[in-house]
Amino acid sequence: MSEMNSWVGFVVYVIFGSIGLGYFVYGKKQKMVVPLFSGVALMIYPYFISSHLLLISIGCVLLGLPYFIRY
Repeated sequence: MSEMNSWVGFVVYVIFGSIGLGYFVYGKKQKMVVPLFSGVALMIYPYFISSHLLLISIGCVLLGLPYFIRY
């Protein structure tokens, strides 16, 4: 069962990290603060969270943040 958990974590890291890189590049080119910092947070936070449920929920919040806060 732990092998399955490691795959879930890896897939979540890759997906949120890739989206975070896109947010970072978009925020940097458009000079928008929220997507820039949201992208950085999406790339960094998975290293500090070990729970898969918490990892996915924080990721979803960070994904939606630039949509609701426009700066």
